[in-house]
Amino acid sequence: MGRIWGLAALVVGIWLMSVYGQSRPAPLGLDAPPTQFSVARADAALGRLLGDQRPHPAGSQESAALRTRLLKELADLGINARTETRMSCSDESRRGFIPCATVSNIIAGVSSGSGKRIVLMAHTESVAAGPGAGDDVSGVATILEAIRALQARGLTGKHPITALFTDGEEGGLLGAVSYLKTPLVGARTGAVINVESRGNQGPSYLFQTSDGDSRLIDLYARSVPHFAASSLYAEIYKILPNDTDLTPLLRAGVTGFNFAFIGNAAHYHTPLDRRENIDPRTLQQHGDNTLGMADALSRADFEILRGENAIYIDVLGRWLPRLPAGWALPLSLAAFVLIALAGFFTPRERREIRRPVLALLMPPLLLAGCVGVGFVLHMLAAWVSGNADPSFAYPLWLRLALGFGAFAVALAAAPVAGPIHCWLWLAALAIACAIWAPGVTPYFLFPSLVAAPLLLATVRAGRGFALFAAMLAGLIVWIGLNAGSEPIMGLKMHPLFMVTAAFGLVTALPLLEKAHRGRGISLAVSLTLALGLAVVAGLQPAYSVYAPQRLNLRYVEVDGRAVWLADPVTRLPDRLRAAAPFSAKPERVVEIGYVAPAGAARYPAPTAQVSRNGDSVTLDLNAASDAVMLVVPAEAKLQSLTVSGVTTQASGQHVTILCSTPDCARARMTLRLGSAQALSLQLLALRRGLPLEGAKFVQAHSPDAVPSHAGDRIVLAARIAIPAR
Repeated sequence: MGRIWGLAALVVGIWLMSVYGQSRPAPLGLDAPPTQFSVARADAALGRLLGDQRPHPAGSQESAALRTRLLKELADLGINARTETRMSCSDESRRGFIPCATVSNIIAGVSSGSGKRIVLMAHTESVAAGPGAGDDVSGVATILEAIRALQARGLTGKHPITALFTDGEEGGLLGAVSYLKTPLVGARTGAVINVESRGNQGPSYLFQTSDGDSRLIDLYARSVPHFAASSLYAEIYKILPNDTDLTPLLRAGVTGFNFAFIGNAAHYHTPLDRRENIDPRTLQQHGDNTLGMADALSRADFEILRGENAIYIDVLGRWLPRLPAGWALPLSLAAFVLIALAGFFTPRERREIRRPVLALLMPPLLLAGCVGVGFVLHMLAAWVSGNADPSFAYPLWLRLALGFGAFAVALAAAPVAGPIHCWLWLAALAIACAIWAPGVTPYFLFPSLVAAPLLLATVRAGRGFALFAAMLAGLIVWIGLNAGSEPIMGLKMHPLFMVTAAFGLVTALPLLEKAHRGRGISLAVSLTLALGLAVVAGLQPAYSVYAPQRLNLRYVEVDGRAVWLADPVTRLPDRLRAAAPFSAKPERVVEIGYVAPAGAARYPAPTAQVSRNGDSVTLDLNAASDAVMLVVPAEAKLQSLTVSGVTTQASGQHVTILCSTPDCARARMTLRLGSAQALSLQLLALRRGLPLEGAKFVQAHSPDAVPSHAGDRIVLAARIAIPAR
């Protein structure tokens, strides 16, 4: 039992080291050398930019006021800047969505030079629900302080540097799309550093680069003092629906680096995204990354920056082992062969494996078992809590439950797990990843490269030491990923937690297999603790003032009637139900949510003057609103959209057009349709905030529930008839 619980303590220790032992910078104060990035100076700029910390969505007066303050900050640095304002639309019709808005980018020439320019990029606007201190005024302030430090260094690089502060990122990357429409911008841009966030704590990750990044990663490794990067992040980001302002530039073939911090996403896009909630160490690392890479790029030869892709992973923020992706397959094959030879030349291990087929299947069975136990524990906690995400505010108890559950599965798997079979599985997965998902390869390959020579060298003696050393490498890699992945989506994404824990425990199976005595008792204790802690997790409040529930309210008018609409959360708070007779279950009234009657419609519905000439339909909108939404059904076969002279191609499928600035309320939209039949489109006028009668709901909001993203709003719906051709 000492071996068993000693290994458990080791796993916990590595998890704690991965969370609290990461190499992070110390925040520098106002007295820091002028050539260094100082978080105190950046925070002061952040305060001046934010003013009274009001939301400043694109097109709002608050957004214009922030840009005025930004122009003053640039002028104080002696930098000339210009503002470019134009309508911009992004082609997202493959996702059934076309965003448009009038955006105002600020473009500042930081330094002159020959060759292609370096662009430092962040977006200025926030969502309607929050002040956007982290996302992304912190990025703006980071760039300002980095520029000041670059000036103190003399700006001796050979490449010109431009600061690009975009507008409309939240509405669909519209500022970046607009910037690329300037003639020759793509051809004259050598590299872009995008500075983003999705939270207010944690490391500043390099989570995305342009293709052919092996030399870019080398440059990063030489230029920043603390690492937070993995080729896995870029691999995952390819399949996620998320994008940043860097996405259009990468599609245009521009070399780029994407930095963001993601810790404490509970505050992201909410009123809690405030200056005082940002971790100074996080902003310091953000600035060190931006300054270090800008300085290094200013002296780099852009012609040789592109190479082959790299595979890499940071270890506790201190080391960045990396290899060209082309080496992944041969090294994975070599590791597999060496591990197989180690098993072949160790007769005693072959004799000990009584059920070789089961031993070979044990690692994938462990993986499946951990995922299954994770579902059981999460469902138990959710059943006790009555909320779909019971650990949102207090994750510790469910985290412990999942950890004990994974350890119980490992104890059950250990009796038939052969040491060679476990490591052969990891090496085989390294081969598979090298072929189909190279960015994931380091998590299997790097531990296998440690294990292979150790296992081969200990054929005659010392196998226990070899297994322990190899396990340490595997645990550091996989438990580090386990700890680092939780901030992405929390324990609601428990399969990710259990999969990463399972792969780490695969490396511990050979040592657990040798712990015969006490394994049954330890298994029972682990299962009992897992179930008990899941119940405890369910008894905790699902939300808190620090990690509140996201809950938007809408006042909706449609077909002559008015209703209140609350987000379709698992359980609507009792205080809101006391304020109005909301429906027992979510219903659809324009959007899906809990519905309560609000009387007769009292606002003028949006209208549109319609004219049709063949396939071309022109709508002259008339809607007193902050934004408009037009829903075009699939039978219309929309081919293209033109707004204020900007044309965007469409997919011919069901498309929602969102024009998200106030000028859209009276815009002219021209739709080119592939259908000749008469149609009905839905037009929505969107206004920020609620009518005066909505004050009772704002007062009924408990402190642990806040608006997010678009926030509370008024939605006025109308049908627009399109005549047949």
